[in-house]
Amino acid sequence: MNLTNRIKLSTMMFLEFFIWGAWFVTLGTFLGKNLSASGTQIGLAYLTQSIGAIIAPFIIGLIADKFFSAQKILGVLHLVGAVLLWLASSAANFDAFFPEILVYMVLFMPTLALVNSVSFRQMKDPGKEFPPIRVLGTIGWIVAGLIIGWLSWEQSNQLQLTFKTAAGASALLGLLSFTLPATPPVKRNEKTTISDILGLEALRLLGNKSYRLFFLSSVAICIPLAFYYNFTNLFLNEAGMKSAAGVQSLGQVSETLFMLLIPVFFIRLGVKKMLALGMFAWVLRYVLFAFGNVDANYWMLIVGIVLHGICYDFFFVTGQIYTDNLAGERFKSAAQGMITLATYGVGMLIGSLVSGPIVDRYATAGAHDWQTIWLIPAGIAAIVFLLFILLFNDKASRQPLADNPLEEEKLNPLV
Repeated sequence: MNLTNRIKLSTMMFLEFFIWGAWFVTLGTFLGKNLSASGTQIGLAYLTQSIGAIIAPFIIGLIADKFFSAQKILGVLHLVGAVLLWLASSAANFDAFFPEILVYMVLFMPTLALVNSVSFRQMKDPGKEFPPIRVLGTIGWIVAGLIIGWLSWEQSNQLQLTFKTAAGASALLGLLSFTLPATPPVKRNEKTTISDILGLEALRLLGNKSYRLFFLSSVAICIPLAFYYNFTNLFLNEAGMKSAAGVQSLGQVSETLFMLLIPVFFIRLGVKKMLALGMFAWVLRYVLFAFGNVDANYWMLIVGIVLHGICYDFFFVTGQIYTDNLAGERFKSAAQGMITLATYGVGMLIGSLVSGPIVDRYATAGAHDWQTIWLIPAGIAAIVFLLFILLFNDKASRQPLADNPLEEEKLNPLV
């Protein structure tokens, strides 16, 4: 890849995740303080991510793969998204805000796949070329958090500026997208079915008992995950942490570090231990949040945030590798689409619906009983962790699906 394309793709990744991190982390605090939203309403706002994740395959499968170049669709989505983010910044109440952010997330979530598609199509060796470009996305998220913390928008009740900042970055990325390397549709002359779009062929993986347990665990662990994404920033601000969004960016620093260490841990620990450690880290994180504070136990809050690297990388990234190894060449893309739909779609959707009412249930005068709130997702994660440890057997689930369906029964009798 030439230097010009590398710079363009790196800038694209930086802006893509800067846009998301600029408003998403502090959304709960913005809604609670600026729009007087309830916990249930905050959960509904974050639920738009899941709706977008469920709809995204249709946009990619029906439009990007067949009719228009990926970089052009990316540009249009971000330009429209810039307008929606700007409108959301000036919403007078939750009822006005919700439809704007819902439409925005339906348009934004497909861009996460589009930036990967544009990148991969320019690479001869994605295994070596993609990580240095993708890491700029994590850096973009970190920079967004640091800017919010540095400007003290949380303390000064100016979080509407996060949406305007994201809108500006979205407009910039929208324009940049039209200068990205051409990425024409790859299935223009092929018939695309609903089964192809949803990756339904990969459902055959669920015939494998161990993978089925992993799949159900992935959905279940996303329920407590929603508590973290939806309410951590509100919790830290109510606890009195200064520059909470900036401090939360330590989670992405941790994520970057553990991402680089995954190959080492994968060889030494194997699939089951890595997945289990990832789930246990969720339990530990929520316990630390439950008993942490900005005084003597400030370290608990910091450790809980830094654990994000293990929480995310050890479970989700390891799970993606496990899925890729088990799927076989024919079903790799479909299997990744299926697990993404299950986690960010179904799992996070359930989590958003569950977490909001629980936070409302333990609301106090101008604050919340966060200790009780955090012990609930800790308990959910602990149950998932224990069931996984007792029932999962990675040795019985290493045989990939056959590319030839007629050979499947010979390879995997359970399928």
